[in-house]
Amino acid sequence: MTRPLAGDDFSLESLSGEPRRVRKEKLIRTAFMGTAALSIVVSVLIVVTLAQETLTFVTGVEFSALWSEGWFPRRGLYDIRTIFVGSVLVTAIGMLVAAPLGMGAAVYLAEYARPGIRRVVKPALEILAGIPSVVVGFFALTWVSPQIVQRLNEGATLFNLAAAGIGVGILVTPLVASIAEDAMKAVPRSLREASYGMGARKVTTSVRVVIPAAVSGLVAAFIIGISRAIGETMVVAIAAGASGGSLFGWNVFDRGQTMTAAMASMAGGTDAVKGAGLTFQSLFFVGALLFVITLSLNLFAGRFVRRVRQKY
Repeated sequence: MTRPLAGDDFSLESLSGEPRRVRKEKLIRTAFMGTAALSIVVSVLIVVTLAQETLTFVTGVEFSALWSEGWFPRRGLYDIRTIFVGSVLVTAIGMLVAAPLGMGAAVYLAEYARPGIRRVVKPALEILAGIPSVVVGFFALTWVSPQIVQRLNEGATLFNLAAAGIGVGILVTPLVASIAEDAMKAVPRSLREASYGMGARKVTTSVRVVIPAAVSGLVAAFIIGISRAIGETMVVAIAAGASGGSLFGWNVFDRGQTMTAAMASMAGGTDAVKGAGLTFQSLFFVGALLFVITLSLNLFAGRFVRRVRQKY
């Protein structure tokens, strides 16, 4: 037990604490600062490497090769439209699946589910997000494509962008549902009670009060879902086919390729990145495009959320 400080003992040194504890706190603070600085250094090195190889590709490639009949990098054809359109199509189909399913699950969990049901359903939904994408890719190839896509269009091939998009939507749904549900649960109870006090039904309160109040969080959920869909690799690589390259086209019932799948198919191993002189550098060029797209999405989402956020 420490004795109380007398008048003569009162000083700045006595207020600083026990020397051993002060040294330990300084050591912990230095360790945390080091980890934070290391993450920044790693990020900077990644961006620098990406920029260097991308510059090498841009300065060495003929611009006519960037607008050709398809994406065949080992033959010197780098039609960026092919993989960009493929990414857009897969992401759009995925969000058409994930947005209504995720929002429906979020509204049910936040507004309708009893506490006991919510304690079971929400962890199960979050576990669903942990299913490996390889498993979802094989599911999309072996069941979604023959049972859904080919029944909708008899001319669809077994490997197609539509099946890949549905598989991506299945992966993204738990993420959208979890974030959207958290956003709606954060809406103050007083808003719901005020709506009920005016005679509104539960569905009216959910649609016209809770969802508008949680719009910033819902937009964040959709943007994160879109970023996740754009970055998905294995589902598209398995279900969409076109591992060696792809012709340009808008047909979602045919083979196709996205930006991430194009990178995976070329960099399946160190010896696999062969062909034309800039095949290896094209990986970094596609990676830089993905970086710019995801960064733009995050900046747009942040600006939009700041504008529409409501503080309670």
